[in-house]
Amino acid sequence: MSFLKSRCDKPFSPAGLPFFYGWVILVAGTIGILMSIPGQTMGVSVFTDNLIEDLGISRNNLSLAYLFGTLLSGLLITRAGKLYDKYGARIMAFISGVMLGLMLVYLTRIDRLVTALQDWNWLSPALVTFILLAVGFWGIRFFGQGLLTMVSRNMVMKWFNKRRGLANAVLGIFTALGFSVAPKVLNQIIERLEWRGAWILLAILVGTIFALFVLLIYRDNPEDCGCKADGKMSARSGRKRPPSLPDRDFSLKEARKTVAFWSFTLALSLSALYISGLTFHIVSVFETAGLTKAKGIGIFIPTSIIAVIVQFSCSYASDYIRLKYLLIFFLVGMLGTSFGLSFLGDQDWAYWVILGGNGILWGLWSVLIGVTWPRFYGLKNLGAISGYSMSWTVIGSALGPYLFSLSSDLTGSYDLVAWVCAGVSVLLLLLAFKADNPNESMN
Repeated sequence: MSFLKSRCDKPFSPAGLPFFYGWVILVAGTIGILMSIPGQTMGVSVFTDNLIEDLGISRNNLSLAYLFGTLLSGLLITRAGKLYDKYGARIMAFISGVMLGLMLVYLTRIDRLVTALQDWNWLSPALVTFILLAVGFWGIRFFGQGLLTMVSRNMVMKWFNKRRGLANAVLGIFTALGFSVAPKVLNQIIERLEWRGAWILLAILVGTIFALFVLLIYRDNPEDCGCKADGKMSARSGRKRPPSLPDRDFSLKEARKTVAFWSFTLALSLSALYISGLTFHIVSVFETAGLTKAKGIGIFIPTSIIAVIVQFSCSYASDYIRLKYLLIFFLVGMLGTSFGLSFLGDQDWAYWVILGGNGILWGLWSVLIGVTWPRFYGLKNLGAISGYSMSWTVIGSALGPYLFSLSSDLTGSYDLVAWVCAGVSVLLLLLAFKADNPNESMN
């Protein structure tokens, strides 16, 4: 594996091309994140009703299996990040693509596996189905939403230094557009091929075609390929940029001792909890507030438009301003949308506050998760540091749907979880003012 990592000249040398290879890396990384869609929540949710009907599992048990699989995925992301630091983007993305494809094939065979295991009389078919689904959900969440996303994004961040914000803007816009149309496209595929055929098609796409694409195009560090980050970038005068890389690389242990690490990580985790919970229960949230299903589902398109605007403008701005200002803006959006949720149905303005707050969260998410870690802590241990932070966000996304459901069961509404999220947002907002670049505090 280390041999393949070091052979950047195979099957061709990026340094010999007449253009900066980082732009190819940007396109490849964007494709890589889009290939993670089968392991993302919006990619799984389209298959939910089919799984409930054909596997004979209840909605609650299906959600619980998804929760367990996602939690286990989150706990293993840190270790995967360390392997990325050791073996590089090409090998880890190839493994991720192949394994994601295999796990999708596995999910199409769960009912047959349950039938084959019926001779084990001490295990009920319902329990076997639950266990097998949890394993399958772990596989697509870990290799898709976790590993493939982390590797592809980190690879792009390594190839850009002064232009990192601009590269992240392009990356975020195209992935946001891809994610927004994915449910509709997947639903059309399911209508033509049924859910098993759809997953088989995705398995071939990700596990074979994309995996070969990774071996051909993916590269890890530009220096290993005889290139430089940003390529031949002309100097710009009159605009002062903050340092895009620290004076030294931090270890994961050192990063965890800084206020900035926990300020950004906890904010990202809280937003993952909130957005996953709201998305998972969007119809129930709006119907409980006395609004229509169409009103609830209709929030995604305007939210995406706001997110794209925020994503592009803030990614560009991140090259020139302190990242803690973007974190403060992020938490203001978090506070706004959770505050709006608590008044949804009672006040007309609450709907628009939710739209604006969600747009800020969606737009700034990829900015903060992509730009912060290399600027604050360097590139040497980028996989371990970003992986550890991602483990918290994955766990947050796993807990969100359950906590929203718990709020509904206990109080008959989603006001309780909304106020809790608002309260935590205030605390993190106060902490964000201390989230300076740790390198600056050392000087």
